[in-house]
Amino acid sequence: MFNVMIDSVACNGKVGRRWFMQVLGVTSAATGLTACSNLLDDENPYVGGVQLGRDDVGVLNYAYALEQLEAAFYTQMLTTPYAGITPEETQLLTDIRDHEIIHREFLRTALGGDAIESLELNFGSLNFADRAAILAAARQFENTGVAAYNGAGKLLKNPDFLTLAGKIVSVEARHAALIADLLQPRTAYFASDEVVAFNGLENVQTPEQVLSAVRPYTGTVVNGDLLPTT
Repeated sequence: MFNVMIDSVACNGKVGRRWFMQVLGVTSAATGLTACSNLLDDENPYVGGVQLGRDDVGVLNYAYALEQLEAAFYTQMLTTPYAGITPEETQLLTDIRDHEIIHREFLRTALGGDAIESLELNFGSLNFADRAAILAAARQFENTGVAAYNGAGKLLKNPDFLTLAGKIVSVEARHAALIADLLQPRTAYFASDEVVAFNGLENVQTPEQVLSAVRPYTGTVVNGDLLPTT
């Protein structure tokens, strides 16, 4: 499906061999792997993590990582519901969970063999029994997801992928508005200064900012160093 292909993995099974050989200027696989191992041990903080990749594949893996996080979060919310959850809230959160699972599985299928592995996630710092606290966490995840898609759209080269990303981010924005309304019903909280800038446009975050924000919840370290920046 993709014109860009991530090469056979090396360096702890996560980073492409050809990329390291090009960067290090080596010509033999054995020398390349030795140099790669040394570089990871001495300089790379992502040993044992996943490499998202480069170009459109990397950007889609970035989105796939975030969808994994959101799908797992809402699954946990419904597995251990907060005290006093109503049937209406349960249905709304179930709809959001199902959307996130669909997004996750769509991206996994689209990426095929280039998809990163399933991430280890850690929500131990979140109190799922506290309605206000966990809905605030949900709002953070949704707003971060919207800002992430807004920031990553310009990095995609294939217009078909950009169209699909636009369709996903519009759903994520609906989720963010719904969660905001659960927290502060019938107010303008869904479009507060936290998420909408003074010019009336949604806030944008770079992959570096987003990956830093979600790092407390990812047991698997996610490396986005190869992602495009323009």
